[in-house]
Amino acid sequence: MNSATVRNLLVRGMLAGLGAGVLALVVAYVLGEPSVNSAIGFEEAHSHEHEMEVVSRTLQSTAGLATGVLVYGVAFGGIAALAFCFALGRVGRFGPRATALLLSGTALLAVYVVPFLKYPANPPSVGAPDTIGKRTTLYFLMMVLSVLLAVAATQLGKRLVPGLGTWWATVVAVAAFVVVIGLAYQFLPVVNEVPKDFPAALLWRFRLSALAVQAVLWGGFGLLFGELAERQLHPAPARASSGHTVPASN
Repeated sequence: MNSATVRNLLVRGMLAGLGAGVLALVVAYVLGEPSVNSAIGFEEAHSHEHEMEVVSRTLQSTAGLATGVLVYGVAFGGIAALAFCFALGRVGRFGPRATALLLSGTALLAVYVVPFLKYPANPPSVGAPDTIGKRTTLYFLMMVLSVLLAVAATQLGKRLVPGLGTWWATVVAVAAFVVVIGLAYQFLPVVNEVPKDFPAALLWRFRLSALAVQAVLWGGFGLLFGELAERQLHPAPARASSGHTVPASN
């Protein structure tokens, strides 16, 4: 894959990330913002201190939310496109569409779902302010560990294919990943700072909405980028005005 192709795929990855970000923004606004507003209301009702609002809640839930989600979508789209350039042809005999979906699904699992199951997202009013640094460090440690183990499991599966075949090599690699992640869950510290009187249903809705946003973001990227990459790498033949099929130029 030459540099021009990589550059074109990088641009398409950023565009796909932007498109997926728009979809995720809709989900975040429709599903996530009501839970955030309810959590803020709970915090205000149980707090005796009234802090001056630097940025209005309306601005946070509209322009602020859109900026954060779209910038994140473009950034991760570019990174995922570069990962796609490396993975294509190296993780199996998959075409661009299947590789993009496989990559996005694996990234969703390793980058978000695995850390989420250990350290799930919390709405406002949940968590002590003086433990933010510790909680952030533990979350990113879990994320880095998950990504490294996913890469290691992929390499393990590839090495086992000649002896076990694709199916059993995949089973062994996935089982090894699950076992090591389970050990990490067991030994890493537990963080539980949810107030006793915080509504369980509200916490559940917030975490489900956070998971839905990420699922739509990564799933949408996989579908959009897979189609764009397919058209870039395997362009359809163009038809001349006479009706004869001619090869498309690169």
